[in-house]
Amino acid sequence: MSANKLDTKAAWADPDDAPELTDTWFDGADIHQNGVLIRRGRGRPKVASPKQQITLRLDADIIERFRATGPGWQARINEALRKAG
Repeated sequence: MSANKLDTKAAWADPDDAPELTDTWFDGADIHQNGVLIRRGRGRPKVASPKQQITLRLDADIIERFRATGPGWQARINEALRKAG
């Protein structure tokens, strides 16, 4: 049985063709101190007013109706609640 192998080819052949390491590149890097992760450099940017996670019980038919509309159904529930409020 053969195993799948990861692509191990280099993105470039000549080290002189490597991408330039800019300040922006370093700003996006993880910061470690003594082997401990201090700041994660990538991921979703912070927003001014983040949404709060709650537990909400809804009738099954409501959930099914929104899920049937495809991906993003939770955002559509949020919009419907915003219009109702």
